[in-house]
Amino acid sequence: MKGVPRVILFARGAQSPSLFAMTRLSDADYRDHLRTESARFRSVLTSTDPAARVPSCPEWNASDLLGHLTGVHDFWTWIVANRASSPDGYVEIEIPEAYDARLALFDERSAALAAALETADPKEHAWSWSVEQTVGFTLRRQSHEALIHRLDAELAAGDVTELDARLAADGVQEALDIMFGGTPSWGSFTGSGQFVRVDSIDTDHHVWVELGRFTGTDPDDGVTHDEDDIHVVDDPGSEPDAVVSGTAADLDAWLWKRADDTGITVAGERAVHDRFLSCVNHPID
Repeated sequence: MKGVPRVILFARGAQSPSLFAMTRLSDADYRDHLRTESARFRSVLTSTDPAARVPSCPEWNASDLLGHLTGVHDFWTWIVANRASSPDGYVEIEIPEAYDARLALFDERSAALAAALETADPKEHAWSWSVEQTVGFTLRRQSHEALIHRLDAELAAGDVTELDARLAADGVQEALDIMFGGTPSWGSFTGSGQFVRVDSIDTDHHVWVELGRFTGTDPDDGVTHDEDDIHVVDDPGSEPDAVVSGTAADLDAWLWKRADDTGITVAGERAVHDRFLSCVNHPID
């Protein structure tokens, strides 16, 4: 997807709104998590060497990470405040070089995003890169953005704390449905009839994924795709071909490449699991 500021985190696919009802948190919970995760992010980076590398994003140091999330918060504040129909017209914020100034700007832009999402009706229209064009999409997405980048900050500082289990369970669903799966309007997904169930064992949430093939030509860059893909589906009423399980936090961090698979258990057909793994085995910033 082209023509949008670098600070935006993209996924190729479109979400399936009916499929995340079991993991979905309340709007108030998302607002609370956005605030608390952003505050923890800031607190960790306050005492972190700006030059410290971010292991989960090797091209970034702590200062880069701080600038990134500041820019993300600024962009989505503009989208929500303007109830924008497209990102056209947004002027990317200038991130200062000095670390103290970056921290101060993060405080300002993080507070602005929280305020914009506090006063906006989640059902109102606002542009996103997903099929769902609502303020609520941004609210949910940015709570997970803050969670994952808080984890990035902690990894850079060497001080990792627990992820909220309910938010992480919703993050597992979001990662599979939106960040890795889904089908844009210019492509098509053909299911194979092979299913993987992803189980968050501590929250008793289960996400079903069908393996298949995605094909289509992206109108933005003319690139033709023909590749293995996944699609989140309702329970098909049959036994899964493979099961991937772990705590919600372990699964969420693993899917986002913020942790290895130490806490992940695999059962069933190994070939099906390996095909699933190939579809989610690439980094997302």
